[in-house]
Amino acid sequence: MAISSSTLTIGSAEIGSGGGGSRWDTGAAPIRYPDPNIKILDPRFAKYTLPMAAIERIAGGCRFTEGPVWFGDGRYLLFSDIPNDRILKWEEETGAVSVFRQRSNYANGNTRDRIGRLITCEMGSQRLTRTEYDGRITVLANTFDGKRLTGPNDVVVKSDGSIWFSDNGAGIRGNYLGNKAEQELPFRVYRIDQRTREITIAVDDMERPNGLAFSPDEARLYVVDTPGGDKTVHVYDVVEDGAKVANGRVFFNAMPGYADGIRVDTDGNIWCGFSGGEGEDGVAVFAPDGDLIGRILLPERCANVCFGGRKRNRLFMAASQSVYALYVEAQGVPGA
Repeated sequence: MAISSSTLTIGSAEIGSGGGGSRWDTGAAPIRYPDPNIKILDPRFAKYTLPMAAIERIAGGCRFTEGPVWFGDGRYLLFSDIPNDRILKWEEETGAVSVFRQRSNYANGNTRDRIGRLITCEMGSQRLTRTEYDGRITVLANTFDGKRLTGPNDVVVKSDGSIWFSDNGAGIRGNYLGNKAEQELPFRVYRIDQRTREITIAVDDMERPNGLAFSPDEARLYVVDTPGGDKTVHVYDVVEDGAKVANGRVFFNAMPGYADGIRVDTDGNIWCGFSGGEGEDGVAVFAPDGDLIGRILLPERCANVCFGGRKRNRLFMAASQSVYALYVEAQGVPGA
């Protein structure tokens, strides 16, 4: 089902527009290169920017977008529109946006496993699922120790095929992003073993674990914590043949701004969907040592990102009512 362009809403925030209305308005003048919404805060970020690439708004008319995932074999992007209970599809060749799955069980985070199948966090059904090649849905996890999960939020797949996902109750807190329900388990990050299908606890020392990503060598796991107070990103060492993590510590605290979904490039930089208010919302990029090195400013808070495109050098940004894209001189690691 195609979505008519007449349903698209245009953001009104004026960030780096140079005056005379918003750059996102229909019929607005082209952006003069280099894009003023791309901010180099540290010389290390300059190598990842392209002077002749601008931020593009490729989809709109949503209520809250999340979970972008790239399908290079089909040249399309899937992303969740959580309150509308659907997953949408954007096609690179035509720019068309259509409904991939209606009644998605309030899907949030998405990724692909190492043989290309879609893995989805369903907050409404409080389960993690896999879409098979023929379209069938396989439930990977919905309980732990006989109790219901609180609602998977984000997910990554390691090179050994193990699936790591955060479970933080966002879908059971009300009926807008899921279905209001009682919490039966603590908020955690879980790991599913590819071979045995055993589910184990990977991280249990966070208040509300959210986005997660592995370093390029998979020696470290980054996890976002989004409690009611300070929202931080932690990093853990991956130990015991890649099956567990240890030595958790704060990687960065950027309050009052904070990260949500995160991805890592091949140089180990962490690209974060970022919320900070008007003039701060968008993407924040942190070097492997935790320094903030760059910003991509958007007129909406950004929940999640992924790399895609033919060369995996196009950053897709799921930002509230819209999805944006930007070509960068960085490439996402596999699974990003």
